[in-house]
Amino acid sequence: MTKEELFANLKNILVSEFELEESAVTPQALIGEDLDLDSIDAIDLIVKMKEFAPADKGAVDPSIFKSVKTVQDVVDALADAWA
Repeated sequence: MTKEELFANLKNILVSEFELEESAVTPQALIGEDLDLDSIDAIDLIVKMKEFAPADKGAVDPSIFKSVKTVQDVVDALADAWA
């Protein structure tokens, strides 16, 4: 899955599940400050993104998300974990 596809899936989840405005979800959007997501929301997001994981990859280690700040950071972390 490309980073563009990951971003599109992530954006869809953020809009539908977290009721965020589509225009607010950009690669540069800050997870906490701009999107107002807390650590519990981040865990929920990781769980929801698992459905897009490649079949041959195991679960994503949540610790890789400790340093993410932006939506693009999440995309990059997932892309690296699923590479």
